[in-house]
Amino acid sequence: MLEDNTRIATAIVDEAITSRRSVRAFLPDMVDDDTIRAILAVAARAPSGTNMQPWRVYVTKGEVKQRITDAILNSGIRAEKADWDEYRYYPDQFFEPYLTRRRANGFGLYGVLGIGRREVDRMRAQHDRNFVFFDAPVGMIFTVDRRLNKGSWIDYGMFLQNIMVAARGRGLHTCPQAAFAPYHRQIRPVLNIPDEEIVVCGMALGHEDTSKPENEFRTDRAPLEEWVTFAK
Repeated sequence: MLEDNTRIATAIVDEAITSRRSVRAFLPDMVDDDTIRAILAVAARAPSGTNMQPWRVYVTKGEVKQRITDAILNSGIRAEKADWDEYRYYPDQFFEPYLTRRRANGFGLYGVLGIGRREVDRMRAQHDRNFVFFDAPVGMIFTVDRRLNKGSWIDYGMFLQNIMVAARGRGLHTCPQAAFAPYHRQIRPVLNIPDEEIVVCGMALGHEDTSKPENEFRTDRAPLEEWVTFAK
């Protein structure tokens, strides 16, 4: 019986992890506050150095979420011109194997949407869907105290992953969105984010719209042999 229970628990956890992906089209069906609180509460069990718990979350819906969207899309700042002045997410110049993986991700997504490699305007329009949280009913903005160091950012990643896995356990989907970070000047006044907090990312939360082609896209993962060394 104990072995059976272990197998069941393993299958449930593995399914929550492996079914997690970045969903880019959501249904308008609302997620109630109790569910959001439950997801965040269990996610906060993530480990953090000396239990500092460096995360801070701003949950938005409705009018407030729309104000974030409007502030960014009306800023006149194109994503390719946005200034990553708080932290750098990507390297200044991509190199292998990361360049190939990045290109495969972009071409794969645009491919299922029927966007050609030279259709810049359509690419921009798709990227701008980040700022409507891909129509999800819930948009979260995450911040961290700028006085903390890199270790706390590692802790933060585990917290974000917990949110996404906990959401899957409740039949919900997410999309983590670094795209919000360079627009902190537009987001701050809407949410009254103090200057000592860095905008880490956003995240869409809701029910997947399975009718949309962008949600048919699946990324792959490199085989273990490429990145695991069993030292003996």
